[in-house]
Order: sequence, then structure tokens, then C-alpha cells
Amino acid sequence: MNPSVSNPLSQWRKTSLIGKSVGLLSNWHHTSYLLQYSDAIASMLVCILLILAPFSSTTFIGVMLLAISSFWLLLTIAETNPNQITSIHLWIFFYWLASIISTAFSPLKTASFSGLVKFSLYLVFFALCARIFKHKKLLEWIATTYLLISLIVSGYGIRQKIIGVTPLATWTDTILQTADLTRVYSYLGNPNLLGGYLLPAIALGLGALILWKTIPQKALALVIVVTNITCIYFTGSRGAWLALIALLFTFLLGLNYWWAEYLSPFWRKWLVPIILGIFSLLIITAIILVEPLRLRILSMFSWRGDSSNNFRINVWYAVFQMMQDYPITGIGLGNQVFNQIYPLYMKTNFTALSSYSIFLEIPLETGIIGITFFMGILVSVLKRAMAEIKMFKEANKTIGIWIIASLAALVGLATQGVFDTVWFRPQINTLWWLLIGIIAAYPLNAMENRKIDN
Repeated sequence: MNPSVSNPLSQWRKTSLIGKSVGLLSNWHHTSYLLQYSDAIASMLVCILLILAPFSSTTFIGVMLLAISSFWLLLTIAETNPNQITSIHLWIFFYWLASIISTAFSPLKTASFSGLVKFSLYLVFFALCARIFKHKKLLEWIATTYLLISLIVSGYGIRQKIIGVTPLATWTDTILQTADLTRVYSYLGNPNLLGGYLLPAIALGLGALILWKTIPQKALALVIVVTNITCIYFTGSRGAWLALIALLFTFLLGLNYWWAEYLSPFWRKWLVPIILGIFSLLIITAIILVEPLRLRILSMFSWRGDSSNNFRINVWYAVFQMMQDYPITGIGLGNQVFNQIYPLYMKTNFTALSSYSIFLEIPLETGIIGITFFMGILVSVLKRAMAEIKMFKEANKTIGIWIIASLAALVGLATQGVFDTVWFRPQINTLWWLLIGIIAAYPLNAMENRKIDN
């Protein structure tokens, strides 16, 4: 990375009181038996979080994030070699500053401060992931853990479909033909949340299908991908369906670039259009033949004719009014702030816990300043991922496939976030920052990346 890109944050680290604390206990780092295995211990903490997240309360996940943050702080104070600072780190740092400003100007400062603390824990989790994923084996260890847990979660969701679960009126329009549709939710208690949780597992599962070497391993990866896609279909989550399409398309583009030199000129030009054509034909055929799928898809275009659509539209109108009153710094962070301010703007009988779109929720919470830096994060992640894919392809390093999978998963989660805010739930938000941590872990330096195992 160009040093000038990270210069503002690097200078702050050198001159600020907090920045000078980095490496304060570096002498202890050399003599501590515990810290000799710091990255392995950090990986174990991340794995424990991933194992327990789908089955635990948000409070317990918060406790785990606090433990992870404490360990990261210990490592930072005892650090001997300063961690890499990328453009992604820089944009995230400014986004965090925007969140502090939003809290300072929030009409509900105490509630917003609570949201700021939770948000800060996610960012520290990202920092720890970006630190440990520079070790390929640790990345594979953590990815495998998540994939195996996702198989349990999706397997139970499919079982719910087979044995049947009581459909809740809040998830299906009671006046439409799909009123009796069974929407599975597994251990997560919400079909939309389940769909979002499984999206990264599909992308990473596809990566594992390519990278895992033995036939049993590849068979397991294929089972994981097929099971998770099946479960996402059974959630009936339209946002997750659209996200899955975006995810698969992004992964396909990445693989087309990765293997382009092995393709003839004809296939280099027409492979993606042909696959998209076949995929589109399969979807159209399924829509025609499978009535529940057809009704669910058509409901996307019914505007206010579907109760879910109508509900979101009314919430969005209220959110736009709130944004007009708090345009620069927003109302503050967290659902506690939203729950107290939204009733002042909502239409009768349209109570809501969020704005049902992360691209509305973020500017609502942090204003124009916050959404600007958040979009900066997205652009920075995209640019860095593309640069890393190019670099690893030229170096023939298979870590590039994990980068492609991570980028595809992020595109999928962002697509679902256009229509929902399950992104803010810890089961998904931790995965989001973990995926960004994968992309931020590797320096854009050919010499440094030669050290990475293939």
C-alpha cells in the first residue's frame, strides 16, 4: 500500500497518547508464553464466537465480542510489529469518528452511546480478524468452522420445512395465497435473518469446493453449498433470494477473471453470458412451474398490493422525514434511539424497529457524514479486493479464491441490506466485518505476499 494513503492515521498513532500506547508492553511480548501463541488464541476466540452465535442471545454475543476486544487491546499494547494500516482501516476509522460525532449531537445521547459501544466492538472484531487472517491456515481454520456450523443451521431449517412449523402472520401476507407458506427460521428465529446468515456460507463454500483438495472434502463443500441454498429458498426471504443471485453473479465474474488465461477466446467472451442465460432459463422455468415461488416473486412487483411492501414503504416515508430533520449528523446510533424517535413520525399502525434498509438506516443514524464514510468503506473494499485478486492471480496464490468468495459474500449481504436491516443483527454483522477483515489482511506488496503458502 502507498504509505501516503495511511499517513493521517499513522501520524495520529505516532503523536497521540493512545497511539503511543501501542507497543508499550512490547518487552513483555517477548517473554510471555501466552503471547507466543497470540494469533492461535485469537483464532480460537473467533471460532468460539462463530460456533455459538446462531444458538445464543445477543447479550452473550456481546460478551464474546467484549472478550475479543479485550484480547485485541492486550495484543495492541504488547505489539512488537505495528499492524498493517490499509485504506480500509482508514475509512473505517473515519466512519467511527462520524459515529462519535453523531452520538455527541444526538437528541438521545445516552441511548446513542450504548449503540456506539456496540458498534465499536464490531470494529475491534474487524481489527483482530484483519490481524490474524494474514496467516492462511488460520483463515482456513475459521472458514471451515463457520461452514460446518452453517450446515447444522441450514440442516435444521430444512428439517423445519419437512416436519412443518407454524407460519407467523408477521412473515406472510395473510390475505394472499401464500398465507400458509412455511418459512423456516432454524435457530435464528427469523427467516430473513437466517437467509442473511447463510449467504456468506454459500460464497465461502464455493471457495472451499475449489480449494479443498480431497474428494471427501469437495463432497462436503458441495453438500454445504447445496444445503445452504436449499435452506435459503425455504426461508421465503425475497431479499435473500436477490442477494443470492448477486452473490453468485459476483463469484462467477471473479472466477471468469481468475481462469481467463485457460479459456479460449470464444469462452473468454461468452462463458459468463451463456451461464447467465442458462441460470435465467432455470429460474424462469421454476417460476412458471412452482406456484409458491411464482406468487412470492410476483409479490415483489405488487408495490402496495403486498402487506410487506406496503409496510416498508410507509416506514421509508417516515424515515425520509426523520432524515430531513437530522440531515448532517443523524439521530444517533442503535435501535434504542430509533424506537424513541420513530413514533413521532410514523403513520398509524405502522410501528417499526428499524428503517428496513441499511442504506437508509446508516444516514438516519449518522447523517450525511456517516453514509459518506460508509460508502467510502465499500468502495475501498471493492478496489482492494480487485487489486488483491489481480496480485494473487499473477503470483499463482490460491488465497485469491478466498478473496473472491469474501467479496461475493459482501455483495450479497449489501444487496439484502437494500431491503432489510438484519445486517445490524450480531449474527450477520460479525460475519460482515470478518469478511472485510479477510480482504484487509493482505498487503498489496508482491514481496510480502510471497511468504503466503499456496
